[in-house]
Formats: sequence, C-alpha cells, structure tokens
Amino acid sequence: MVNKKKVDEQTRRNNQVVATNRKARHNYAILETFEAGVALVGTEVKALRDGTASLADAFATVDDGEIWLRNLHIPEYHHGSWTNHAPRRNRKLLLHRGEIDNLIGKIRDGNLTLVPLSLYFTDGKVKVELALARGKQAHDKRQDMARRDAEREVTRELGRRVKGMR
Repeated sequence: MVNKKKVDEQTRRNNQVVATNRKARHNYAILETFEAGVALVGTEVKALRDGTASLADAFATVDDGEIWLRNLHIPEYHHGSWTNHAPRRNRKLLLHRGEIDNLIGKIRDGNLTLVPLSLYFTDGKVKVELALARGKQAHDKRQDMARRDAEREVTRELGRRVKGMR
C-alpha cells in the first residue's frame, strides 16, 4: 500500500503541465488534437523542469515533410554555461509518418493551422498537445462568450434552486 502511494506521487510529478496556450481556444475552433514529442537539448529540458515556458505566440509549420514548432519560448537555463540554448529556436516535432501525412493533407485542403495547446511531461518525456484548428471570426468569438455566460448563469440558478435559495 505504501509503494502504491509513492508510485502515484511519482506519476503525478512526471505528468506535470509546463505551459498552456489559453488564447488558442478563444482564437481558434479546435477540430482535432494530437500528441507529439518535442526534440530538445539538455538545457531546454532542465529549464522546462523549472516550469518556465511560454506558448503565447507559438505555432507549428510543415517544412519538407517535417513538422516544426516555432516561437516556443523556453528561457535559458539559469545554471547553464556556454552550452545554453537559444530561447526561441525552431524545434522539431516527433510524429509518425502516417500522422504527418494526414496533417499535411488536411492543412492543404482547407484554411487550417496547427496550434500548440499545452506542453507537458509524460513519463519523463516532453510532449506537446497539438491541435488542428480553424481561425474564428470576431462574431464567432462573441457568440461563444455569450453561450458560456448563458451556461454559467443556468448552472448558478440550478445551484440556487438545489440549495433552496429561490
């Protein structure tokens, strides 16, 4: 029983979210999500273990049949030396060939883009949740905000009724 608790704590620590892109779900309609590995150097992994990264301006592109993550900001590792990495370098995403071909076909068919949603550790490896997305227009964003407000109000009212306040 004691060993199980240690394993649960270890798993929870290893599956930690480093960064999320909160604006992505506001600016894009998410159609499909993928999990991809990220090719990193040592100091980048150490900086991510400190919990510092930003997906704010990040996006993915397809170049020569490979998928690259651009504008992901991982600050320099503070204990690093001359081996430190460039904070905004392009990083290769690791996907199976079938997944890459599928994504390339979908991107070329419509006006879709690849947007990173979150960056996290899974069993000691850095993964990125990548979304195939379509950009939202301003009126779509307003409709989504109105719908969320209405749903929030409905749940509040139901909570009040259950508690007997009204």
